[in-house]
Amino acid sequence: MMNSDGNKKVIFKSDFAENCFFAEVSPAEEGVICDLSKYAVFPGFCDVHVHFREPGFSYKETIKTGSMAAAKGGYTSVCTMPNLNPVPDSLEHLKEQTDIIERDAVIEVLPYAAITVGEKGEELVDMEALADKVIAFSDDGRGVQSEEMMREAMERAKALGKMIVAHCEVNELLRGGYIHDGEYAKEHGHRGICSESEWKQIERDLRLAKEIGCAYHVCHISTKESVEIIRKAKAEGVDVTCETGPHYLVMDDSDLQEEGRFKMNPPLRSREDRDALIEGIKDGTIDMIATDHAPHSAEEKAKGLENSPFGITGIETCFPVVYTKLVKTGIITLEKAIELLATNARKRFGIKLGNDFTVWDLEALEKVEPEKFISMGKATPFEGWELFGKCVLTVKDGKIVFK
Repeated sequence: MMNSDGNKKVIFKSDFAENCFFAEVSPAEEGVICDLSKYAVFPGFCDVHVHFREPGFSYKETIKTGSMAAAKGGYTSVCTMPNLNPVPDSLEHLKEQTDIIERDAVIEVLPYAAITVGEKGEELVDMEALADKVIAFSDDGRGVQSEEMMREAMERAKALGKMIVAHCEVNELLRGGYIHDGEYAKEHGHRGICSESEWKQIERDLRLAKEIGCAYHVCHISTKESVEIIRKAKAEGVDVTCETGPHYLVMDDSDLQEEGRFKMNPPLRSREDRDALIEGIKDGTIDMIATDHAPHSAEEKAKGLENSPFGITGIETCFPVVYTKLVKTGIITLEKAIELLATNARKRFGIKLGNDFTVWDLEALEKVEPEKFISMGKATPFEGWELFGKCVLTVKDGKIVFK
């Protein structure tokens, strides 16, 4: 099919979505679209939890490099967390971020606004002014410690039809920890982070969400208690969804090494926690897989488990990890994987698919080599893993954004 400008419109049909997708390519590019009998076509993935570091920390990542890395990972929509400088806690500060997005993003980048000013937990932002310009409200990176402040945030968010997206962490239970308070920590003399620091705040927030009726989403759950608490809340009709990261589903604290690339928050937990998370994705308690893509500089992540900052790079490896370790092993179906990576997040957050799709060679086997990442962040616990699945094309709004 030819357009009036001489470009060819190539149409794809996916078994994993109702949509038919198309991409426009110039006559010179006609040969880049290969036989689809070899490739799988999926709706564009959607990640509701990424850190693209601009403004404020562009030495770690930029909107441009982060969005290009996302496109390579098959993502066409992402939601960026607000732990920036300045924090998007006002219209003026938010505009600094959205100006960069409009200029540099190659895919859809939807910002969060903070719940509290400066993410300091002391004063709520002007939610009414920000509501129609952000995807939701979150203080990701920090838990809101005050129950009364979270109550008021939920009440205002409900009135505005917006969701509260929570990083759940009780500060007084952290006790200087930086990996899971488990066997590895004990054997190697590290300070541990107890599971209660996560699930205790989830328990509090779900009690509030049930009382207020606010739409509530829990970030990166990692413990068996969190899964059970959320499962119970869903059964009681609470308007709650949650996510976990791919690393929590395929690794545990027995996989730790004395390197910064194994340090993230929440930390890798026990095998028992990992098994509970897998049951959670299988029975629908966990609604989506989000990468928590959190790049840092090589220098920062070279300081070991104790002294490097929390956060790993993950958006380019997520689908291959999920496909290789969960789908090919028979833990979940490919259809379930696409729900977890694409459709469930869009439904919950109201993010339209449009003419977005990604094409994958599922038989390609490649070693994870961080130096080949588009992302500026190279710290990944999957370094050296051999994974199936190579993205060959990603299209956003009918335009090729990765090839």
